[in-house]
Amino acid sequence: MNGEEEQASQPEQGLEVVLQELEQVVTGARAMPMSSSVLVSRPEVLELLERARQVLPDQLARADDLLTQVDRVQAEAREEAARIVAEARAQAARLVSAEDVLRAATHRAQEVVDAAEATAGELRRDADDYCDRRLADFEIDLGKVLAQVQAGRAKLAGRLGDTPVEDPPT
Repeated sequence: MNGEEEQASQPEQGLEVVLQELEQVVTGARAMPMSSSVLVSRPEVLELLERARQVLPDQLARADDLLTQVDRVQAEAREEAARIVAEARAQAARLVSAEDVLRAATHRAQEVVDAAEATAGELRRDADDYCDRRLADFEIDLGKVLAQVQAGRAKLAGRLGDTPVEDPPT
């Protein structure tokens, strides 16, 4: 089975898997006599680098999807909080309509508004906590990807005779 067939038959792989394969190619390469250099298959290394380039946009798209989901959850929480507050105010308005029960209605309305605001605050805190956890996970994942890319580049720099690998223009 050639590399393309093997790649097509495997499930979608993350950048970490591709970098591990690249590392295996380098560590398993035949050493040059009396040198720290190794012989690697250029097509194999280039194919792995291309797979890494293809995987990275997928991971960034997943991160964008996650941020969209976080925004949606926050918007839903704000809408729910606004609905609860509006409902509480409407109920408060109904309670104060009769003059006999004005004081009791005002007190009860304030309790309802306070409860609604407490619920809304809790929903906001929960949504913010959820967002923070998801962003922290994303930060960790990006940190791992960055560390892997840096390690890969350092290995490549070592193979290139300690010539630093230049950053591509941005």
